[in-house]
This record gives sequence, C-alpha cells and structure tokens, in this order.
Amino acid sequence: MKFPKIHIFSKHLQFLNYKDMSEVAKELGFDGIDLTIRPKGHVLPERVEDDLPLAVEAMKKVGIQPSLFCTAVEDAANPVDKKLLETAAKQGFKYYRMNWYRYPNPQSIPAALNEYTEKVAGLSQLNKQLDITGCYQNHAGRMVGASLFEVWQILQKADPKFMGTQYDIRHATVEGGLSWQTGLNLIQPHIKTIVLKDTTWENKNGKCTIHNVPLGQGMVDFDTYFKFIKQNKIEVPVCLHLEYPLGGADQGADKITVDKKVVFDAMKRDLAKAKELWEKA
Repeated sequence: MKFPKIHIFSKHLQFLNYKDMSEVAKELGFDGIDLTIRPKGHVLPERVEDDLPLAVEAMKKVGIQPSLFCTAVEDAANPVDKKLLETAAKQGFKYYRMNWYRYPNPQSIPAALNEYTEKVAGLSQLNKQLDITGCYQNHAGRMVGASLFEVWQILQKADPKFMGTQYDIRHATVEGGLSWQTGLNLIQPHIKTIVLKDTTWENKNGKCTIHNVPLGQGMVDFDTYFKFIKQNKIEVPVCLHLEYPLGGADQGADKITVDKKVVFDAMKRDLAKAKELWEKA
C-alpha cells in the first residue's frame, strides 16, 4: 500500500493569505490543504460565498485541488450550515469535518445521544444531495465523541456513504489507553478521513497533563496503527496537525510570535517523519 496523500491543516497557516498558504503547502511537499471554513478560520462562514472561491483559486494555481475542509457545521436545518456546505460542494470539496456536540448535563446523556443521532442523520441526507461526505472527529475530553463508541452510536441512522468519522489517533490514544485498538476496530467501516498528530503525558508539580509533541516523539503507537491501516487497506485522505507550541501557529493565530521558518521546518519535519513511520510499519 502506497504512502497516502497528506494534507496540511490550514489552521496552522492562518497567519498567511490564501496565495501564500497555497504556495507554502505545495513547496513543503503536501498533496492538499484541509481548509478551515469556520469562525476564526481561513474562511469565515458568513463570507463563504465571497471568500471560498478566492481560496480555491489560489490553491488551484499551485496545482492543489479542493478536497478537505473543517467546519463548525452541526445541523442541516441551520441556514448558515446549509449555505456553507452548498458553497463548498460547488467549489469541488469532497470531505468535511463537522463540529463536536456537547452534553447539556450528565443526567441526559442517552437523550442527548438520541438527539445527535437524528441531527447526524439529517446532515447525511443533505450531504447526499450535495455529493459530499461529512466526518465526526473523535476528540479527547468531555464533548460527545471522546469514546469511539459514542461516535459509532451517533452514526447509526446516517447514510454510511455520506457520513462517517475523521479518525484521530492522538485523541484515541489519550482516551483509549490500552484499549484504543478496540475503538479502531469498531469504527473502521466508518473512517472517511484520518488525522495524524502525537502527544504524551507530562507530570508537572504532581499533576499529569497532556503535552503535544512532534510526530514520533510521543506515546502514539504508529507502528501498530499504520500496520492496521495497511492490513485493512484503509485508503482515505490524511491530514497532518501540529498542535505543539509553534508561536501561535499551533492554535490558528493570524499573527505568530516565531519566525515563519520555524513553522515551515516543523511541518517539513513531521511530514518526513510520517513517511518514515509508514515505511517502517
């Protein structure tokens, strides 16, 4: 199985305009860009009809075709969400990450999951009309989807061709501990896109916290993970995230406190490490 096509998350390039973002992504060796179309993103939802074509034009000028985008979309009945998806589909995008849902209170978790299952099903029907695929990302913490069993649950009524998951091995490792492979086995048929990043636990003053690190320097078992992907022939778009300290670029800042070369070198290094880990697996 060949090394997959890797997209760079545009969150980490939001200090650049569309032209520079596209040129840098191409120069660094990325196959595509996972474009942020969300509040505080590269394209703001309320300006999607005006600005998205400009971003796509810049991407195409360097030979990058629109494919992935990241949103705060939650509900097909929301006119802003609907317009965003319609516009992106017209521009040729194929996969999007939706927003995370939250539990209103601990007592209503089953009821909340039922409600979100219906919302995800509704989105999948809109996706079908637009010929675009939505993804719910597993994410560590208290939101819906920390466990892959939650993600599996809310996908049960959705059209599996047009709605699935964006599988994040970093978050799966944090939440799954020794059982992350169980969640991966469960969600495998629903994986539409994949995120690569790494992290580790750090003990500071007697308190354990998560510390994001460059690819290959943390606790993610990339050898087992990449072997699983190869053995099961999971051929989907892949996006690289860099969420360790990079002068604000890690958090999507539009102005950063380090030289741009620091960010670009980190991207180049993590891309090379991804290829190395893939070849070893």
